[in-house]
Amino acid sequence: MFTIPTFFKSLLTGVLLFVAGYCHAQDSDVKPDSLIIRRHVDFLAATNLAGRGTGSKGLKKAAKYIERHFKAYGLTPMGGKGYKQPFIAKVVRVPVPDSLRKAYNLIAYLDNKAAHTVVVGAHYDHLGLGRQGGSKDPSPEGKIHHGADDNASGVAGLLELARCFSQNDLQENYNILFIAFSGEELGLLGSKHYVEHPVIPLNELSFMVNMDMIGRYDPSRGVGIGGFGTSDNWPTIFEGITSDIQYFTDRSGSGGSDHGSFYAKGIPVLFFHTGGHADYHMPTDTAEKVDVKAEAAIVDLEMRIILKAMKENKLNFTEVK
Repeated sequence: MFTIPTFFKSLLTGVLLFVAGYCHAQDSDVKPDSLIIRRHVDFLAATNLAGRGTGSKGLKKAAKYIERHFKAYGLTPMGGKGYKQPFIAKVVRVPVPDSLRKAYNLIAYLDNKAAHTVVVGAHYDHLGLGRQGGSKDPSPEGKIHHGADDNASGVAGLLELARCFSQNDLQENYNILFIAFSGEELGLLGSKHYVEHPVIPLNELSFMVNMDMIGRYDPSRGVGIGGFGTSDNWPTIFEGITSDIQYFTDRSGSGGSDHGSFYAKGIPVLFFHTGGHADYHMPTDTAEKVDVKAEAAIVDLEMRIILKAMKENKLNFTEVK
């Protein structure tokens, strides 16, 4: 039997430990946390935010909350006014005296010195006190529409992805632009404004991931992932992706949420959504009904798909017929 001298055995052990540690660091990531998601949803859907209507004091409180977390994660402000990208939102569904409202997208950047960028988005506005239109309540005026699933759940997912990507030990092959959109409930106004006034040229974007209503997971349905047909790269990227939760894909790139604005500009998209329910656009969409454990699993699935997509070159765009 060959015997390794003690000195070389110690040296070899040290090298192996270093390599193991290095590989572990390269493979490690920070996992989405259901307790953190719970805190985000509880804050954003709280009564004192009064439904986060566009232009409202409650939405300003939500914006400050999101900005505070972007700053804590060390993300670069890219909105023009710090994290804020201002625009004017117009209420057109119902006659209101303040039909023109000041609004802000919130934009944060994780710079990995890469040639291309991924957009991760969710909208943080909702229906406020039921006076801007869109409510399913037969008498909505004056009632707080908490918007826990729509879309505090999506913003919680956005913030968790921002935390995970900014705090892991990896330098990905793409930069990441995190955007919290306003004015979505008024007609995708924030995302439409962004694609007309991008802070990074649109031709440098590889794909966009959108989260809207990911808080009501139903195992019999699974989480839907739209946009599967918007790039011929998606089938290869999805190969081997498994999860503790059920999911299904559909090809559509358009639809009633902010990813549609990017798809219209020829950018591949993915759209995560757990489906409609009786509380949709009702005052009863409250925080305790959000399944944060399932949402953490959904965000983990998103993160693994994004990480795998980042191993590809810039994704090809495919128009869905």
